[in-house]
This record gives sequence, structure tokens and C-alpha cells, in this order.
Amino acid sequence: MPPRKRARPNSTAMKMVGEQVATGRVAKGMTQRTLAEQVVVDIETLASIEQGRRVLMPDVAERMDRVLGLPGLLTVAANRLPEVDMIPAWAEEYMEREAEALALSWYDTLTVPGLLQTKGYARAVLGCRVPFVGEEKIELQTARRLQRQEILHRPVPPTLSFVIWEPALRDRIGGDAVYREQLRHLRTCADRPTISLQVLPLGITAHAGLDGPFTLLETPEFQHLAYSETQRGSFLVRDPNEVSILSQKYAMLRSQALNFAETKGLLDRLLGEV
Repeated sequence: MPPRKRARPNSTAMKMVGEQVATGRVAKGMTQRTLAEQVVVDIETLASIEQGRRVLMPDVAERMDRVLGLPGLLTVAANRLPEVDMIPAWAEEYMEREAEALALSWYDTLTVPGLLQTKGYARAVLGCRVPFVGEEKIELQTARRLQRQEILHRPVPPTLSFVIWEPALRDRIGGDAVYREQLRHLRTCADRPTISLQVLPLGITAHAGLDGPFTLLETPEFQHLAYSETQRGSFLVRDPNEVSILSQKYAMLRSQALNFAETKGLLDRLLGEV
């Protein structure tokens, strides 16, 4: 039975900040569209912030303070807002974008990408984190990760491309049974027409992904974003130049990786070893 959902601990704070934004906008005699254009965000993003459904980012708050003539009130609120139910603010926005994405291109190095993880593997990966956070929190995080996979079953799913570095398929995280189940799931995913799955093999002489994992995303508004995580944080990249660099890296990684048939062959061989 999946764990019972809990309210996000700062949902009230998010709504309060959203109301402050709306109050400041109305007092200035501005429409949502006008404010969105002046602070350079999508009108849908601004509406979500005002409704308390999306986190107000500090950089956006600073621009709002300038446009609305506020003495740093929104900036203080954005910087003091508690984390959203154990998810960093940038990750929260990325996950909202991920849920509505038209296309995702995902490069991972040490683990199977979250959208392709089985429940047992996801729980094992989350249980490896140090310091240990406790079984209840691990179950909540596992349920959240599996919920994100609902986009794979949309009537029209996003275009999905994955490049996984081979070490992620060699480590037996969670033990042999979990490992075997995860390999079988990947092999099934490799046959799905909406998923492009490639393995970047060990032993290659050129490697475009040595700086670490990242994800490329196309929004319903055809905006191209990138996302990457570090040991203690995450980054949502909007700058077109930076996104372009990562897109070039991803294109090179695909050319260096095994093709679809070779990837399926490698998964079959790994399955034969367990």
C-alpha cells in the first residue's frame, strides 16, 4: 500500500507569499501579463506563484521588488521560505516542468534515471544517502519518484531519450533481486516506441559527459531548459547559451554511446549474468 500523502509543510507560507505578490501587483495597477513581461517569467508561472502552487525564486523576487517598488519584501520572503517537503526550490520547479514537458533528454552516470527506476531500486538508491533519513522519509521520497513516472503513461507521452553510463548498470544497488528486476525493466523500456535508450560503454577513448549528469527539457511553450544536480543542490538552467552547450554535449554523448540494438544486446548479456 503506498504511503499516505502528507501536506507540504510550507504550503501556507507559499500561499501567503503568493498573496503578497498579487497584492503588490494590484496596488501598482498591473495585470498579471504586464508584471510577467517586466520580470521576464511566463504568465502561467506568475499565476502559479500568486496561487501558492509554485515557489517564488529569489532572483524573480528581486525583479518583482524593483518593478513593484517594494523595499525588498518579496526577496526576504523568497530567501526565508522553508524547503518544499524535502525538495530544494529549484528541484521543485524542475519537477513541475518535467510533468508537462514535450521532450526530455537525460544523461546519467551513477544510477538509472529516476523515470526508469523500479520501486525496489528507487528505495535502495534513496536508502544509500548519508546521513540516513529514516524509513518513513525514504518511503515518501520513493512514492514521489514513482509518481513522476506518470508522464510515461500520458495519452501522448513526451519524447524521451536516455543515455546511461555503463557503471550505473554494473552496480548491484539493493542486491541481486532488485538489480535483476531493474535490468528487466530497462530491457522492457528499450522496446517502447516512445523511449530512446542508449548505454555509454566503458573503455571508450572520448567522453563528452565527464562533468556529470544533466537533463534537457522542452516545455509546452517550446522553451528549452536544462537541469543538473550536485551533492548538495540543483540548478535549473534557462540561459540559451548554457542550454546550447549542454545540448551539444548530449548530441555528442549519443554519438559515442551504443546504438539501440547494441544497448539491448548489452542488457541481455547483463541479464544473463544474474
